Amino acid sequence: MELTPQTELALGKPEKLPMGKLHIAQYLVAAVLVILSIGLWRLEVVGAENFRALAEANRIRKIPVLAPRGRLFDREGRLLVDNYPSVSCYLLREQLKDAGGDLPMIASGLHMTVEQIEATIKRYQASPKYQPIPLKQDITPDEQAFIEAHRNELPELETLEEQRRVYPRDGFAAHLIGYVGEISEEDLNKEKYAFYQPGDVVGKSGVEATYDALLRGVDGSRDVIVNSHGKEIGHLGQTLAQPGQDLKLTIDLDVQMAAEKAMEGKTGAVIAMDPHTGEILALVSRPTFDPNQFSVRLTKSYWNEILDNPDHPLLNKAIQAQLAPGSTFKIIMSYAGLQEGIAQLMHIPCNHGATFYGHHFSCDRNHGMVTIDNAIPYSCDTFYYTLADRLGIDTIARYATSVGIGQKTGIDLPDEASGIMPSTAWKMKNYHEKWYAGETISVGIGQGAVAASPIQLARALSGIASGGILRRPHVVFPNEVPPNELEAIHETFPGSGEKTVPLSTQNWEIITDAMYSVTSAPIGTAYPARLEGIDFAGKTGTADVVSERDRSSKNKATIPNAWFVGMTPRRNPDIVVAVLWEHGYWGNNSARLASGIINAFVTKQRKRENNIRIAETPATLPATAQSATAPNASAAKPAEN
Repeated sequence: MELTPQTELALGKPEKLPMGKLHIAQYLVAAVLVILSIGLWRLEVVGAENFRALAEANRIRKIPVLAPRGRLFDREGRLLVDNYPSVSCYLLREQLKDAGGDLPMIASGLHMTVEQIEATIKRYQASPKYQPIPLKQDITPDEQAFIEAHRNELPELETLEEQRRVYPRDGFAAHLIGYVGEISEEDLNKEKYAFYQPGDVVGKSGVEATYDALLRGVDGSRDVIVNSHGKEIGHLGQTLAQPGQDLKLTIDLDVQMAAEKAMEGKTGAVIAMDPHTGEILALVSRPTFDPNQFSVRLTKSYWNEILDNPDHPLLNKAIQAQLAPGSTFKIIMSYAGLQEGIAQLMHIPCNHGATFYGHHFSCDRNHGMVTIDNAIPYSCDTFYYTLADRLGIDTIARYATSVGIGQKTGIDLPDEASGIMPSTAWKMKNYHEKWYAGETISVGIGQGAVAASPIQLARALSGIASGGILRRPHVVFPNEVPPNELEAIHETFPGSGEKTVPLSTQNWEIITDAMYSVTSAPIGTAYPARLEGIDFAGKTGTADVVSERDRSSKNKATIPNAWFVGMTPRRNPDIVVAVLWEHGYWGNNSARLASGIINAFVTKQRKRENNIRIAETPATLPATAQSATAPNASAAKPAEN
């Protein structure tokens, strides 16, 4: 008898599973097995190397080996900036297990506050966790001993040997050399620093900033084996660091020392340049600062001292001061007037000034009849008022611009100022007003809206003295820099660069002979600064900083700025020196400073020439050599405007 399904169920026989459901269950089991197999394969085969590396990382630590920065030398190979061995403390965040318990202990041992450490950690929170954080630089021996004594309790602390900058003392050449410091968050967002990391030390100003890519080198690393406490127990290998490139600067240490001495206790700037090449022989800005204070950790007290100084110590006045050039601008006026065929025809009576457009413009002397030959040594305002009126502002601006006034020179130092050379278009663009003819009169004597820096005046006047050839100023020899890097620097600091402006031989001789009379003839405004036996030429400038009515005030801020640009020899000079003495009163005061620098340069050159002659042609060496003497400071002071 055939049993029905109900009968089978009643007798206790199991119900058969439908074939469709059985197949589905089999497929699900197979899928799960496939997924598990793939996962196992990925872990054991595909990811084997990755997990092996992670395992190695648990016992192998990569410690950076920082490259020492390249050293800086003067043009004769004398060391200016070096490095010294230092130890810094880094925090390994991966090893920091108990921040609440460890940070107070770390702060105490490193003479810091917990807040300082927390602020440092917060600053680096966006960087990879494996990246060490520079906690404290240039730690002391007792701080090093603390770290070594607490290796087991504080495995998150690591020391690293570094080479740190040591600069000349007392701010010597500080504005030219610059300083280094830890890269800022703002810098990290710039394209220039795309490959830099938080904590990197970079150049912040001067040569250190411009040539940072060459000076910083390439960091290396070493792989060490550490135990579970982070203590180093073995060494695997290392990648050597590549030191930064040494650079030879164009400055002459002897000329720099003379310039530093000249500006001691004063406010202003000095720049000395070789007009043949554009090489900067000396650069001084006062007041100065100590770059050693910036290279490790800047104290709040020193930073406040810098900020509170009204004379702005961080300002490089040699290339950033934008001030009225005073009567030094009369050389550019003479150049424009002679080339236009106007100045050589002028015979102007000077009776303490002249009236233009209903306003009297004063001159501090009654010079009598003035021509271009004595207008420069007299520094006669009346002559240049008249010349400015006849030339007009746009002609003046065209010639001044051609020699670099109102433009950056392109010197390879950061943040050069462009100055101002006014014109009708300039006033309309900046003030939406027309230029009035009466405004031109003051421009003729380097006042009014015109503003220049010492580097601009040095280049402009030496270019005129060189027959119209102007060179790009620079502080590092071009052959020290790879061609691609040099091209990039020229693009970064464009300026007016190398150029030649038209200047006839006759006009060139008129101007340079008159500049020689400024320092050599009794009528010259810089006669007290004359140098016997040296072909010393130049031009003084006294630039008012307030109205003439207020000049008698005893407030220092009302005292005029004293300018002087001098050179030797008068034509095709070997050196030009521009001096800005803020509130130094008369231009001949700055002329005395420049003459001391010129004298140091010439004396050195003559000693070198004599040594060469002794070595090569002793029979032709004169029995006595004429030497330079100090300027005659006791001579009567002529008028200066």
